[in-house]
Amino acid sequence: MKKILLLAFLPIFLGCAELQQIAEQMPNEGGYISNAEIAAGLRQALDNGIDKQVTKLTQEDGFFKNELVRIGLPPELQKVDKTLRDVGLDALADEGLKVLNRAAEDAVKEATPIFVTAVKEITFADARNILTGNDVAATTYLAEKTTTPLYSKFNPVIKNSLDEVGATQVWSNIINKYNSLPLTSNVNPDLPDYVTNEALKGVFTMIALEEKEIRNNFASRTTDLLRRVFALQD
Repeated sequence: MKKILLLAFLPIFLGCAELQQIAEQMPNEGGYISNAEIAAGLRQALDNGIDKQVTKLTQEDGFFKNELVRIGLPPELQKVDKTLRDVGLDALADEGLKVLNRAAEDAVKEATPIFVTAVKEITFADARNILTGNDVAATTYLAEKTTTPLYSKFNPVIKNSLDEVGATQVWSNIINKYNSLPLTSNVNPDLPDYVTNEALKGVFTMIALEEKEIRNNFASRTTDLLRRVFALQD
């Protein structure tokens, strides 16, 4: 009530910008919460997503055995997979699928610092609206702001990873075998581009998982800042 009465008289003395700044500093149920603190809380939530969820992707089978992010075959290669299995080359098809996921696991391990830096540098233009948005609003904002620059950094890592885990050679063998079969059309998909995009989707999927947890489970707000900030959206 006091806040409402004070705001009613303030326009007499102050302009809109000053009024908005004071309104943001007014006490809420959880205490004084500024846009800067809200932004810090959102960054902390995203950092938690990286620390607790994205690191899982860097382990062996982190992608391959995680149904949420497992990388399947691109459309161009689905017919390759089916044809190989139809002629009894299941083991070769399985290996081809596994090495794509291995490359993503390897790349995320190398590129995690990129995501950490991106979160630290991100500026939330409207932190309050993001806080009171849907369950993955902060992750969506991060993805919108960072996907393009992250792709340019992530893609070379993926290319190297594909080579290091043997994916390039495996898929070269698979495609050559497929192209040698009668009545098939030659294929040559851009695997690094495909795996890069799928790996990025997987990373943001796992960050979103942690954001949802923090938003909906009080016990997951493990710091005072998280508790104060996310109390505003309860």
